Amino acid sequence: MLKALPSRFLASPEPGGWRRLRRRRSQQTVSAALMTNPSYFEVGRLLGSYGFMNIKSYSSSQSGGLPNVAGTQDLDLGYSKEEIERLRVQNIGEGEVKIRLYEGRVVQGSLKGTQAVFKVYPGALAGASEANLMALNELRTHAFLQSDASDICENIQFLLGAFETATGEQWLAFRDDGRYSAADYAKITSERQLKERPGFWNPFDRAYKLELRRYFVLKTLNGAMCGLVHMHNHDRLHQSLGPSSVVLNTVAEKDGYYLVPQLRDLAFSVDIGYSSVGVGSLSDGLWRRASAAGALTPLEKRAFGIADDMHHGWHFFAEAFGEHVPSRRLCCKRVLYGR
Repeated sequence: MLKALPSRFLASPEPGGWRRLRRRRSQQTVSAALMTNPSYFEVGRLLGSYGFMNIKSYSSSQSGGLPNVAGTQDLDLGYSKEEIERLRVQNIGEGEVKIRLYEGRVVQGSLKGTQAVFKVYPGALAGASEANLMALNELRTHAFLQSDASDICENIQFLLGAFETATGEQWLAFRDDGRYSAADYAKITSERQLKERPGFWNPFDRAYKLELRRYFVLKTLNGAMCGLVHMHNHDRLHQSLGPSSVVLNTVAEKDGYYLVPQLRDLAFSVDIGYSSVGVGSLSDGLWRRASAAGALTPLEKRAFGIADDMHHGWHFFAEAFGEHVPSRRLCCKRVLYGR
């Protein structure tokens, strides 16, 4: 159950009065119990559909230049073009499983009134056996990550419940903390840039906009990487990380202070606990790449999996943000530690 926001004014430790606290996100207490009764939910309109992205193989780079999504080549964050180019040498493919998204809300129980987003996997009656595996894997991963209510990561989408329909479709209900994705932000920013007239920009206004954009992109990367690190610390890989797999509660750069990125799409998540390394029907490709790279022992395969997961993340973000993506070396300081 979500608690009310704390008071905005508290007694000052200094003699003489009150001090106003800067508004910040409260540490909310959430219920880890999942709702499995469909009568607890009300389904609204269709929001859209999409497929999962996954890494097929690696190859040499075929592209000569870097994308300029936001149209700002001179935003100096200290990154290396060569490093970004090396991130863009993976062959990616879109999976055959198409999922649908619906809006809705909880209508019963302690979370009554909570806005929800439903992710619908095609059922077994439609011949989607892989979809069943993906839905089950995503459900188990979220349930595991939410098993300790005191250790909920705000940078991972929160699962409210799940149920199966008479047609075999798997419905996963997530708390609606945002409907945009990092891919949406990149597209909107690119379209906005095309409509602007750089020749008439006020130089001070231009510098201010670039700073807002820089802050927004870094905070998106920070949130996504924090969510990924939380998964790795709990022996789970994402394995499908990309711009569409990062949910944003806003795409307005001026509201970057309130931005809270969240990871979604954990259908290909892999358990890298020492007793589980090397097994799993949805992770065969990962372990084949690990063996080809010379990782043979469970410890080596686990290390390879974590490095592979991080590499996927930088590749996809390089595709989305282009030259706004800092080098991996600098991000150890700037993205993960805010320096």
